[in-house]
Amino acid sequence: MPIFRGAIFDVDGVLVDSPHQKAWRDSLRELMESDWQDIREQTTWSPDAFTPRVYEQYVSGKPRLSGARAALDYFNVPDADTRVGEYAQRKQEKVLRLIDAGDFTAYPDALRFVITTKEAGLRIADASSSKNATSFLSKIRLDTFAQEHKISAPTVPPGTSLLDYFDVDLSGRDFAHGKPDPEIFLTAAHELGVEPQEAIVMEDAAAGVEAAKRGGMNAIGIARAHDAELLAAADLVVTTLDEVDTAALTQGRLARKP
Repeated sequence: MPIFRGAIFDVDGVLVDSPHQKAWRDSLRELMESDWQDIREQTTWSPDAFTPRVYEQYVSGKPRLSGARAALDYFNVPDADTRVGEYAQRKQEKVLRLIDAGDFTAYPDALRFVITTKEAGLRIADASSSKNATSFLSKIRLDTFAQEHKISAPTVPPGTSLLDYFDVDLSGRDFAHGKPDPEIFLTAAHELGVEPQEAIVMEDAAAGVEAAKRGGMNAIGIARAHDAELLAAADLVVTTLDEVDTAALTQGRLARKP
């Protein structure tokens, strides 16, 4: 097994507890209770039906229009082709308002793991389908986090944001194919200068894990939503990145801490 030389991180749900799920859920509710009220009875939607599990299984990890279409199809919304753009636009407007309001947080276990991988000599990249991911990453002060958590890391100089810390930033780029196609991860590996089999992908969505495996990469699935069975295709499934054995990682193995 080759020694790992690169680590690729999805953003929403892996690095950041972002407002995307809330934006998707609330935007559809607003439409169903206003402009789309006349077709509501033709759907399987209800205010409580857009659960975290629905989001993780059908929407998470996909480009905006693909995610919107997946949600509309799941709830059997008629004329989805003509409604998908309106839904995607409303969701985008809502998520931008939530970002501006600071309605998101970084996962401490993820920040620790990001620092650990870079300190171990791996090159790191962020790779998200979200057009908003760089906004999240630029607002997170990694130097402040390291200081508060008493992490001594020469790779984190004063003034470093999480976005600054990555060697390659692919989030929000336009690709011909979205996840589960491996294009975004293969591009990340190429720009990091590593072979696919030398890269580890951190994902919380089934589509992202599938993309990593289709690209010939190793995958760690993070089941933050208690959805480990949806991530079963990953080489290792954890509920927090603190569970990953970082000593084994430097030896080219994916394992849980003993």
